[in-house]
Amino acid sequence: MTAISDFVRAHHGEQVAFLGELVKVASDNPPGDCLAHAVRAAELLVGLGFKVEQHRVPDGAVQAVGMERAVNLIVRHRFGDGPTIALNAHGDVVPPGEGWTKDPYGGEIEEGWMYGRGVAVSKSDFATYAYALLALIEGGGALGGTVELHFTYDEEAGGVIGPQWLLDEGLTKPDYVLSAGFSYGVVTAHNGCLHLEVTLKGLSAHAARPVNGHDALEAANGVLSALYELRKGYEARQSQIAGIGSPSLVVGLIEGGINTNVVPDKVSFRLDRRMIPEENPAEVEETLRGEIMAAAGAWPGITCEVRQILLAEPFKPTPESEKLAEIFCKHASAVFGESVEKQGVPLYTDARHYAAAGIPTVLYGAGPRSIEDANAHRADERLPLEDLRRATEVVALAIGELLG
Repeated sequence: MTAISDFVRAHHGEQVAFLGELVKVASDNPPGDCLAHAVRAAELLVGLGFKVEQHRVPDGAVQAVGMERAVNLIVRHRFGDGPTIALNAHGDVVPPGEGWTKDPYGGEIEEGWMYGRGVAVSKSDFATYAYALLALIEGGGALGGTVELHFTYDEEAGGVIGPQWLLDEGLTKPDYVLSAGFSYGVVTAHNGCLHLEVTLKGLSAHAARPVNGHDALEAANGVLSALYELRKGYEARQSQIAGIGSPSLVVGLIEGGINTNVVPDKVSFRLDRRMIPEENPAEVEETLRGEIMAAAGAWPGITCEVRQILLAEPFKPTPESEKLAEIFCKHASAVFGESVEKQGVPLYTDARHYAAAGIPTVLYGAGPRSIEDANAHRADERLPLEDLRRATEVVALAIGELLG
């Protein structure tokens, strides 16, 4: 334990520089061309002494999820006979958007925080997991088992060509999985997510004679009003798992119309419906589709189509994952000097793919107390570098116990 702590502290500056190099390479998804970042990450990992496998995903599979290019990276280190634990983090990130006061690809450091898109979610855990493995290798302890690093590039598109692809292709068969998370909680559950695209079609007409058309935007307004009314009832249903909260619904994208002086003949919007672990995804989708079609049916001359874009199953705790979480909670509480508990988060992550394969899985990694503190998916995303060091120490100690 002392050797691990000493190693992490001694190499913290190098670890920070490693993370800064990852932040400087854009890997926005969309558009989803993450090849350059994977190549740079592989170079950096080789520089640390690792052998890196680069598994390029076939173009057809990449395009099917709306991306352009993707490569999954695997590092394997065998200490001896024993279980295999995989550590997974994703390198694709949401586009920066507006409002930044720092360069989103600069990796700037100010008052102990590093800024940049993906610095917290989850390029930080490329650094956490790589240096935790180095600490175990250099620590000299008698360990039995194998550690794998899985660095994938499609979490923002659902994880199908990342973790799920690695499992389906038989490239990995871990006994335990640690997936990217936050320093102040060990996550054993998270929400599911349903993305639907709703398209309403009417008939265009001159704005001077709107009676000759069927206004798709007016119909869309009616459907949206029905959805927002439905959303009001979600707050009453709270998950029994701490940190999850209630279901939610957001319409995040809308487009349509031809010109200012034309009755819109087509309007599309996409919605995000978060499901708590207690909900049945198939029932949620069926109910939501029914509500949409019923609302659209109130508008003469309007047709409505609903298409599923994404269905991410909720991630639920199991007896095996709870035992795994207890190990991380113990070491995190000792390193951070405060109680670190098991919890859920209202996000959805790649962890669900490993869990669906029957592998005990928890989320833990570098990051602040909450996604709000991290500015995750917002301008000026940031990470406290002291937490990067401490989380690395926790991961190394917990894995050392698992393989000891």
